[in-house]
Amino acid sequence: MSSSAFRYQGRDRLGKRVRGVVEGASPEAVQASLRRKGILAEKVTAQRASKNRGGRIKSSDLALFTRQLATMMRAGVPLVQSFGIVAEGLSNPAMKTLVLALQDQVASGTAFAAALRGHPKTFDALYCNLVDAGEQAGALETMLDRLATYREKSEALRGKIRKALTYPVAVLVIALAVTGLLLIKVVPQFEDVFSGFGAALPPFTQLVITLSEWAQAHYLAVLVGLIGGGFGLRYAHGQSQAFRDGLDRFLLRLPVLGPILERAAVARFARTLATTFGAGVPLVEGLRSAAGATGNAVFRDATLALGDEVTAGTALAEAMNANPRWPSMIRQMVLIGEQAGAVDDMLDKAAAHYEQEVDNAVESLTELLEPVIMSVLGVLVGGLIVAMYLPIFKMGAVI
Repeated sequence: MSSSAFRYQGRDRLGKRVRGVVEGASPEAVQASLRRKGILAEKVTAQRASKNRGGRIKSSDLALFTRQLATMMRAGVPLVQSFGIVAEGLSNPAMKTLVLALQDQVASGTAFAAALRGHPKTFDALYCNLVDAGEQAGALETMLDRLATYREKSEALRGKIRKALTYPVAVLVIALAVTGLLLIKVVPQFEDVFSGFGAALPPFTQLVITLSEWAQAHYLAVLVGLIGGGFGLRYAHGQSQAFRDGLDRFLLRLPVLGPILERAAVARFARTLATTFGAGVPLVEGLRSAAGATGNAVFRDATLALGDEVTAGTALAEAMNANPRWPSMIRQMVLIGEQAGAVDDMLDKAAAHYEQEVDNAVESLTELLEPVIMSVLGVLVGGLIVAMYLPIFKMGAVI
């Protein structure tokens, strides 16, 4: 049965009022546990998820916190004192507030994992379960080191994917904005000059002027439509699982970006499963965690299907061979790992391989896009300039 964090208020054997946070399956179970410790609980309530003040906690903040906490504990600093040292070095006020709250909870006797479960928006189930496993095994510093490495690798991979997606989109948006500005503000100035020529304009110039007139008449509607469409897509992405799944499937079909996203999903799968397997988490539970960590609906479903096969008694490598979605390399590495009894080590090597492939693919994509983007900008901006000066060149030739 899963446990949750509960706040309690009551009195000890001496009648002194006490309060704190403990972990339990239910309020009744918490009251019984406290009674065995000599505490009569007068009030037991489920601890609400905290609201972080001072800003938003980013994934990079969590990776930094985990690494610093692992370093402190490896140096022999007690856990409660480590929280205070780490909090002093954090620049994000929200993360600092959260770490100090964790320090208070652990100092009052709450298990570290139970304190983390009180903040589900920041610490996911995988994080909490691994910390719980480390506490129970008496190897919390080792588990935190594993978690820190996992978070750092995941953050680096996320940054590469973000770079692959953001760079071309940002340049395209800027190009369209500059083109729109030229059509709305600059071309009309030339149009006033051309109106006094008394001669027919070149077809290319006439086409640009027609586009400019259309842009001047409808730019507000286009702008509102783009902004509304952006917010609509964002809302649909946040509210509709079917929309997110469809978008994931669509992105995997794209010619250049699709293979990068596929390698990234496989890398996340291998990295997460290697971390959970090495921590002693059962394979089926590790597959559930890896399914959510892949970041793609196609590989999430494929990982959950692996969990069903493994639950039925099928070996992991055999289950992966039955699904062509998994690349041949990772299937072979899992097979070798099962035969050698080193699945976590082989998965870790597979994750490193696919992360390097993503890195190389993103660099190649960036190098490929730079001349393409420059060409597009040249055609858009240069074409407008040529269209505006073409009548002047023809007039000079006539004179």
